[in-house]
Amino acid sequence: MKNIFVSNLSFRINDEDLKQAFADYGAVNSAKVIKDNFSGRSRGFGFVEMTNDEEADKAIEELNNAEFDGKVITVSVARPKTEHKPGGSGDSRGGNRFGDKSRGGFKKRF
Repeated sequence: MKNIFVSNLSFRINDEDLKQAFADYGAVNSAKVIKDNFSGRSRGFGFVEMTNDEEADKAIEELNNAEFDGKVITVSVARPKTEHKPGGSGDSRGGNRFGDKSRGGFKKRF
């Protein structure tokens, strides 16, 4: 079983459209267009899970950089989701994301 990442999808594409595009290459176990939690609108990417690895490889090869609903999509093997370190804001110095007075930053007032 192979999980496939599809990006640059048209916002009109739904799960069934995505499934049909890959079904031409073999058995599709699932197809999911990722949606914004608040608006419910497509985020422009999705995942397809195909049962047979050889069929999945062929779909990836032929659909990568192909036009789909007016947009050129990118198709690749999905990478595992990475773990995020808790409390990280991208600032390796520590403190909060607004700075820390002891380090010359500023504090945000609410």
